[in-house]
Amino acid sequence: MKNNTWGKTILSVYKFLDRVSEAIDKLVKQNAFNSFYFVGQNQSQNSVMAVADRILELTERKKRLINVRVLADKALLECDRHSAQILIEKYMDGDSSQAIAERHNLNIRTYFRHLLAAEEKFCGFMSKFGYDEKKLQRYLAGEKWIMEIYQSYKEQEMAEEQIAI
Repeated sequence: MKNNTWGKTILSVYKFLDRVSEAIDKLVKQNAFNSFYFVGQNQSQNSVMAVADRILELTERKKRLINVRVLADKALLECDRHSAQILIEKYMDGDSSQAIAERHNLNIRTYFRHLLAAEEKFCGFMSKFGYDEKKLQRYLAGEKWIMEIYQSYKEQEMAEEQIAI
C-alpha cells in the first residue's frame, strides 16, 4: 500500500489555507503599525530590523501556504473528475464515507477502493509537480498545525497497519 499521508493532509488543510493567509496579512499590518510605538524595554523588538524580519517571515509563511493551495488545485485538476469529486467530498467537505458512497451509487467496499485510487493519483500528481514526501516534510516543517494533522494521519495509518498484521 502506498503512503498517502501527505495527500490526505494537504486535502484536509485546504479549506483553512485562505483563513490562515488572511490572518497572516493582519499580523503583517499589525507588526508594521505597532512598530511605530516604542515602549522602553520593547525597543529591541521594535527595531527596524526586528520588525522587517518578522514581516519577511510572515510573508514567506503566506507564500508557502499559497503554494500548497496551488499545488492542491493543480493536482485535483489533473485527477479525473470522479476521483477529484470523491477527494473533495471526503477531505474538504468532511462528508462521511457512507454518504459519499450512496451519493455515487457505490457499495462501501468499492467506495474505499475508489478513494484509495484517488488518493494515490493525487499524491502522484503532487510528486510530478516536485512535491514528494521528503520535499513536503521539509517545506512545511515550520507549519506546526499542518504537521500535527500530518502526524495524526501517520499514526492512524500505523495503527491500521498493526491491525492488518
